Amino acid sequence: MMSSKPVKPPRPRRLLIVGLLALLAAGTIAANGLFSRARSKQDLVQWTNAQAVPTVALAQIARGEAAQSLILPGNIQPYNKAAIYARVDGYLKSWNKDIGAQVKADDVMALIDAPDLDQQFAQAKATLASAKANYDIAVVTANRYDILVKKQAVSQQVADQANADVAAKKAIMDADEANVAQLEAMEDYKKIVAPFDGIVTARNTDIGALIIAGSTAGLELFQISDLSRVRIYVQVPQAYSANLAAGLKATFDMPQYPGRKFDATLITTSHAMNATSRSMLVELQADNSDGKLLGDSYCRVNFQIPSDPNMVRIPATALISVNRGAQVAVLGDGNKVVFKPVQLGRDFGDSVEVTAGLPPQDRVIDSPPETLQNGDVVQLAAATPSPSPTPDGANRTP
Repeated sequence: MMSSKPVKPPRPRRLLIVGLLALLAAGTIAANGLFSRARSKQDLVQWTNAQAVPTVALAQIARGEAAQSLILPGNIQPYNKAAIYARVDGYLKSWNKDIGAQVKADDVMALIDAPDLDQQFAQAKATLASAKANYDIAVVTANRYDILVKKQAVSQQVADQANADVAAKKAIMDADEANVAQLEAMEDYKKIVAPFDGIVTARNTDIGALIIAGSTAGLELFQISDLSRVRIYVQVPQAYSANLAAGLKATFDMPQYPGRKFDATLITTSHAMNATSRSMLVELQADNSDGKLLGDSYCRVNFQIPSDPNMVRIPATALISVNRGAQVAVLGDGNKVVFKPVQLGRDFGDSVEVTAGLPPQDRVIDSPPETLQNGDVVQLAAATPSPSPTPDGANRTP
């Protein structure tokens, strides 16, 4: 059953308050929207500006070591080495020393049979005897003429001629004596002797072989090497030649002795560059009292060359190639980019040595963007925190 009470209409004042509240709410919502849009726009501008500044990372720079290792191939030679040739023609009569034999200075190594030389020597001695006899007769004759001149039995001219004949015979005798002495010396060359203490490293003759004197047409009979010490010759590149001086210590190794190092000392340098390889020949010496080192052997010589204290080592990714060489991008004041030309040393593949143009305190940019220009402002990338070690007893994920 419907109520008979009449419905009261809302009052005008209440309606006004409700309308004002709704209008206020709508204004608040609209203001919040406008403020949020303005703030989003400002954030977008700031983000865009931040993205316009390149982000870079710094390269890890390592200072040069106190000494840099330089490994080069070397050639080992005996301290003394001599090829023994014959000085007289003939046939080999006998030999006493074979390869590997230890010899002392003046040891007889072989004998040469030289019948032609023997005949010349015999003839020279006979000629000398004849000249000596002629000289003696001339002296006796001259003395007699001198006595007769005093007695006025002969003229002075006859005596002078006799004395002149003595001088002529004396000259002939002296010449014959010199010839005999020469052939006597040649007779001594029939003995092949060792020039110094050493080892016979080659024998190229045998009994009955024809011997031809001299090193032009003849073959070397023996080869002697003094291996008590050895000389090591190395070609050093021009870039490292300034740091090499007498007394520098080095080590070397050989393929037949894996894992063993031998000591050597730099003795002298050639003070001249090879025009083809632009390298300098240096000589080292090493003791070989145990006889392990052989002549004409290959070795690897490791020099410990003093380094430049200003030399630094940077990653290869920090280099920028230009037409005139190489340069790096350095972070300057105000995080502005500065390009610096540098001189490079050794290349290690993933890193290179910078020998000049880069002080160790400079901040070098690693992998600089190609669009980077001199004077650009950049920002540093946040450093990646290194993982902290897990404390003992902490839970670990299985």
